[in-house]
Amino acid sequence: MSDIIKLLPDHVANQIAAGEVVQRPASVVKELLENAIDAGANQIKLLLKDAGRTLVQVIDDGKGMSTTDARLSFERHATSKINSADDLFTLSTKGFRGEALASIAAVAHVELKTKTENEEVGTRIEMEGSTLKVQEVCATVKGTSIAVKNLFYNIPARRNFLKSDNVELRHVIDEFQRVALAHEGIGFIMYHNENELFNLPKANKRQRIVAIFGGKTNEKLVPVVEDTEIVEIDGFIIKPEFSKKTKGEQFFFVNDRFIKHPYLNHSVNAAFDGLLPDRSRASYFIYLQVDPKTIDINIHPTKTEVKFEDEHAIYNLLRAAVKHSLGQFNIAPVLDFNRESNMDTPYSYKDKAVQAPRVEVDRNFNPFETVTSNRSYAGTANNYEKPNTKGWENMYAGLDKRNSESSFSSLQIEDEPEIESLFVEHESKGFGETKQTDKDAANTYQIHNKYVVSAIKSGMLVIDQHRAHQRVLYEEFLRNITVKESVSQQLLFPLRLDYSNAELVIFSSLKESLENTGFVLDFPEEGFLEVSGIPASIQESEVSIVLEQLLSDVEQEIPDAGFSQTDVLAKSMAKSMAVKTGEKLDDLSREHLVNKLFACTEPTLSPFYKKTFITLTVDELDRKFNA
Repeated sequence: MSDIIKLLPDHVANQIAAGEVVQRPASVVKELLENAIDAGANQIKLLLKDAGRTLVQVIDDGKGMSTTDARLSFERHATSKINSADDLFTLSTKGFRGEALASIAAVAHVELKTKTENEEVGTRIEMEGSTLKVQEVCATVKGTSIAVKNLFYNIPARRNFLKSDNVELRHVIDEFQRVALAHEGIGFIMYHNENELFNLPKANKRQRIVAIFGGKTNEKLVPVVEDTEIVEIDGFIIKPEFSKKTKGEQFFFVNDRFIKHPYLNHSVNAAFDGLLPDRSRASYFIYLQVDPKTIDINIHPTKTEVKFEDEHAIYNLLRAAVKHSLGQFNIAPVLDFNRESNMDTPYSYKDKAVQAPRVEVDRNFNPFETVTSNRSYAGTANNYEKPNTKGWENMYAGLDKRNSESSFSSLQIEDEPEIESLFVEHESKGFGETKQTDKDAANTYQIHNKYVVSAIKSGMLVIDQHRAHQRVLYEEFLRNITVKESVSQQLLFPLRLDYSNAELVIFSSLKESLENTGFVLDFPEEGFLEVSGIPASIQESEVSIVLEQLLSDVEQEIPDAGFSQTDVLAKSMAKSMAVKTGEKLDDLSREHLVNKLFACTEPTLSPFYKKTFITLTVDELDRKFNA
């Protein structure tokens, strides 16, 4: 039998490794930013074109690389971060695998320019699919500039799986924010298609959070500080009244490295127990410092998953620290058993002298006294005078008795309305036909403020009012977005809502579709969204709820095309604005809902593919009675 196992060529191995490290442009951004931080940069600039498809360039003022180091940096498992396996337990750098640049160079065109402080000229290297194309000296400034062009040019399938530019840009912004939040002592600048999105100078943690998420964030932050032998906890939590349904503002950092840790997230949520509105999530920016020997970060290529040596202790310490902050800053309600507020002296009595209380009684009061009919309402007897009624006959003077009788005979008495029998048989129509008159509204009934029951020829319909209204609104919004004809009601005073830059990017990508549904949006200044018009079917008080739900749905769905984005928008708004379970509907509202539902192109299913109604035939009812 011949040998079948063989060693893969380097370029094939690099492409395989790239599948783990480089998943999308955001992965390239993360790796390059972390390399710049490890190089000791004080200022880092990120340049993007077409959300990273065409160009991802990171420029730093770090220590740079020599000619030899520049060439070796593109080899697999070549790194300056560790020398032995023991160094994995004392890591203080972001990278250590030595695979990032090799993986990136395997699937893109890479141009590197670098120079150390002591050298007069720098080095320029061009890589194309793991192949060295150019290596030469060049004139450049101290530091490193890496430009990654035409990502996945040699893997068409991977390139085709990339989402739209708006979606990929959101992923890039997420990675940029995570790195910037973890390193507030470094300045960051980000450009996309020559438009500046972020300009973050050196700052402290609070200033960096406010610079990224908007000026209104400052009043929402509550400090969390705890120092123990196991872990040092620092950071901020968001006040419960400002919590959101999305999980966007949830950041854990361990030793200045962003991580995802459901167990610690549960710890923070446990501290907020009973304080958050329904279906809202706790928001936080928590920085943990632990001994590098007590954590393992070499679990996943993205290095966002870590294992703690004593997770249970950190869980309890984190929950206690958050609870302490909630109580210390009067966020959580506190019971004080040492003082009764009802015993406090009112402010108006502060300067009055103390007097003995006096009891005043009516000594003339007799409970057995008989109340006479001629007693006045004031309580004094015998002061009631009978009114003078003389001359009452004059009221009828001059009236002709005949005319009175003739006029009375000419009056027409209105007939009583014909009262329809409760059990009269209404003419019913099929599923696709609408009800004909308002009188037919009596043909629908509501059960438990949840289901609408309507009679049909073969039996009865039981309609889920929430799902049915979702279907109606969904098709209306789709029609408005597509046809671009919608009814908008202008607000007398525009609403100004504050959002982070990442959220404003989402709204800017959805602006045209939202305006086709009836919204009128504007971006007056950084960090704010101004709403001056809303759809006719929405209340002003519901605007922030609808937009927040839209943000959550868009982030979870991650649409990859224009139609999908439109579909997500219509679904999200229909879900937010549909009549809720438990809401009572009058007769005409029920009838209108039934008519609208069966005028839809797909009345049987909600936008989320759940049944909107069921039918019970007369035969089925007969079988239940005869069972």
